[in-house]
Amino acid sequence: MKDAEVLIVGAGPSGLVLALWLKAFGVDVRIVDAASGPGTTSRALAVQARTLELYRQLDLAQPVLDDGHPIQFFNVWSEGQHRARIPLGAIGAGLTPYPFFHIYPQDRHERLLVERLAAAGLEVERERTFIGFDEHGDHVEARLVDPDDNEERCSARWLIGCDGARSAVRTAIGVDFPGGTYRQVFYVADIEGDSPALNGELNLDLDESDILAVFATAPRGRARLVGTVRDERAERAETLQFSDVSQRAIDNLMISVHMVNWFSTYRVHHRVAEHFRRGRAFLVGDAGHIHSPAGGQGMNTGIGDAINLAWKLAAVAKGQAPEGLLDSYEAERLPFARRLVDTTDRAFSLLTADGPIAEIIRTGIFPRIMPLVAKLPAAREFLFRTISQTVLHYRHAPLNAGRAGKVHGGDRLPWVRFETGDNFGPLPRPGWQAHVYGSARPDLQAWCALHGVALRQFDWHADCAAAGLARDALYLLRPDTYVGLAAGSPSPDVLDDYLRANALRL
Repeated sequence: MKDAEVLIVGAGPSGLVLALWLKAFGVDVRIVDAASGPGTTSRALAVQARTLELYRQLDLAQPVLDDGHPIQFFNVWSEGQHRARIPLGAIGAGLTPYPFFHIYPQDRHERLLVERLAAAGLEVERERTFIGFDEHGDHVEARLVDPDDNEERCSARWLIGCDGARSAVRTAIGVDFPGGTYRQVFYVADIEGDSPALNGELNLDLDESDILAVFATAPRGRARLVGTVRDERAERAETLQFSDVSQRAIDNLMISVHMVNWFSTYRVHHRVAEHFRRGRAFLVGDAGHIHSPAGGQGMNTGIGDAINLAWKLAAVAKGQAPEGLLDSYEAERLPFARRLVDTTDRAFSLLTADGPIAEIIRTGIFPRIMPLVAKLPAAREFLFRTISQTVLHYRHAPLNAGRAGKVHGGDRLPWVRFETGDNFGPLPRPGWQAHVYGSARPDLQAWCALHGVALRQFDWHADCAAAGLARDALYLLRPDTYVGLAAGSPSPDVLDDYLRANALRL
């Protein structure tokens, strides 16, 4: 029996990020995976701005930027004709230090996380299959099997299922996974070749019955193709080859394919688990929610789950909070997952709908209206905030309180640039911090020193007000950098009341 505070089942991005953050908080963790090694295919591509902001806390953002590819333009094609080239560039300028859309294939992403985890002293235990567990009051006892069918038991305080859409942990805890499957069959192919559409940009080709998206994975010549499979070919999707479905890409987008590095067909599902927690077991990432690929949200949402849960597990493990804090994980992440599935479902259904009206919208109206809408600053900001997940907040969850300026407890802290940097700079290690834009009162300084909370004071200027911050207010940030408490009239009593209400000991 090998004991750990936390046993993570599944070593995809969500599981790896969860393990990495737990290690940063000093929590003893074990991570197992049934596969023999990390993924070797690109799968998820997009790393959104909010993920990069969170990654910055552990010095992960820059390696992702250095080894990835920003998308500067969005091209719309219709029935083989180029209709529009829409600049993206720094579409989120002024909102985040990462105001762009960024491509970083999942195989590279996983390798980076595995390397960082190994540097922190933790190796993924491969070819270990989770087959069940028993809960015993203050711990669980999980059963794992190796390739030779030898069974091992692992005792842990908490069990985390990061094991994907077919999650064995979700099955073991008896949580339903309602939703459905879209009728369309899709193909995905990672290719190398030549084409006007292999230009390092995002290209979307629409016609009467199909969509074809080309996601650049390099400045030129490499891309991910995602397209629909129609007619009788959909009936034999499992045996299709790239040559069976590539004619439209070759004809409409003039793609000359030199090499196919990966090809697969799949159906898209939309499901959300009824619960993200049952007893001492939790669900993270695809184990708890799956949805259409519209907007590149899936992997980023799983990473957000992992970081949200990590700091709460660490606080309870260290005696800084009661077990009840862990209820806030589901309270914050489950509503977001449901909204996300609903939003991506509507976008996906619009793009793939059948019928004459849908065809007119897809091939006639959409290519003409998109360039006009994209020129509107409000529309660009809305699009960026939604896709980047910087709009996500937890205002209505019980852990968050107060308001100062336009910022509520539960909000993502607004980003502000200063002459010497910005207000998103990481602490030496993740933890609680207090921000004051202006001057912090001496009694607040003393309170922060007493509780070991890093107090960061920033010079007040017009950009602070424009971002919605209040002068001399106090913003108490949780370890995931969301605002826990916003206090327009800050005092030690207000901070003590917040800690007491949530039974927190910093």
